[in-house]
Amino acid sequence: MGTMLREAFVRTAAAVAAALALSVSNAAAQSLLRDAEIELMLREYSDPIFEAAGLTPEAVEIYLIGDPSLNAFVAGGLKMFVFTGLITEADTPNQIIGVIAHETGHMTGGHLARSDEAIAKASRPILLSLALGIGAIAAGAPEAGIGILGLGQSAAQANYLKYSRGQEASADQAAVTFLDATGQSSRGLLEFFQKLSSRRVISGYRINPYLQTHPLPAQRVTSLDQRAQRSPYWNRRDDPQSIEELRLVQAKIHGFLQDPETTMRLYPPENTSDAAEYARSIAYYRASQLDKALPAIDGLIAKYPDNPYYHELKGQMLFEHGEVEAAIAPHKRSTELAPTEPLLKVNVARALIATENAANVQAAVTQLRAAVRLEPENGFAWAEMARAYDMLGNDTMSFLATAEARYAYGAYGDAISFARRAQAGLDRGTTEWRQATDILAAAVSKASAAGAQRR
Repeated sequence: MGTMLREAFVRTAAAVAAALALSVSNAAAQSLLRDAEIELMLREYSDPIFEAAGLTPEAVEIYLIGDPSLNAFVAGGLKMFVFTGLITEADTPNQIIGVIAHETGHMTGGHLARSDEAIAKASRPILLSLALGIGAIAAGAPEAGIGILGLGQSAAQANYLKYSRGQEASADQAAVTFLDATGQSSRGLLEFFQKLSSRRVISGYRINPYLQTHPLPAQRVTSLDQRAQRSPYWNRRDDPQSIEELRLVQAKIHGFLQDPETTMRLYPPENTSDAAEYARSIAYYRASQLDKALPAIDGLIAKYPDNPYYHELKGQMLFEHGEVEAAIAPHKRSTELAPTEPLLKVNVARALIATENAANVQAAVTQLRAAVRLEPENGFAWAEMARAYDMLGNDTMSFLATAEARYAYGAYGDAISFARRAQAGLDRGTTEWRQATDILAAAVSKASAAGAQRR
């Protein structure tokens, strides 16, 4: 999202949705999103909780779902799904952290329904490669714009994730334990449940999905309240900086997921906060008012020159309005300020490739290689690398990168084909030859397993 999305469906979405066994709702389709700024914030919230729970943070995958519901769930092992509605409706970071702690309690308590197969398919890297603002993967046509995966309303209902009252109470108690271990208050979790209860009263029959999958009997909430208030950290509050960071992320989500008119109503010109300026800059950009968008984002950059996500957004604005050469500098600056963010490296690579200048394309390969070292299963980065090598006339390396991309997308037959074509042009025993061999062996194994399941 700071390079967030324009809503356009990936052509492969239907197939993936079918694998998920979820029906797609055109009226209210959800989207699996990527955004470096939001992912960093969620990791800062969640990693201490995961460690307190005895989990290796890197082993837990966090997915961001573009949906206004106050919802989150865990499934398929160590996979956590956080809805944008949970983020935008939270009053404080502590409320989001409380929900993360509760969902972690479900993970460590072994409460997950037997849906590993479906969720494993959902989490294939084809979903992970949808870097916000860097375009859609529309069957090899990334220039089509940002891609989203329509999951449909049935995902919001999460029918495969219904917990018993005992499991809910257990997750509550585990959440307080994890929050205490990290020196954080459980107040936010209680506030979140109170918010849900209020929504249930107001909305009548339109009950939030979280209430359907996480029932809230009064006795359970009372029990949680009693223990939470005994914690020595009950009165600990979020610091102003973390609250401001949340406000910025909320503004970004509104800017990208609401229509520009709605965003402008939420953040009118008389609101002079940084968050409001961020939201308006995105709204102007999405309304193709670059004459207003650029001054807005430039104002934020002038105030906060070391914020990589402001530079990223400026690069996206310029790139998507055809000012490719001008987009390179802000995108490069974003990678200098956040050198470990693979999505930012892919952004600058796309801008370099778009110039069709051989030196720039070669520089793009360098950026993409750095990106896949950080995130080896980013299929979009591999696909862009394949395109860059093709432009440089290096067919063998293009085949190898395509094999990686197709494997990441779960297209194992294609991965086998391209790995073999790459092998044919590589010297036996080289690093690249071994890479092609590894892809070939892994793809053959996956394809055989898939065939056995179908039989």
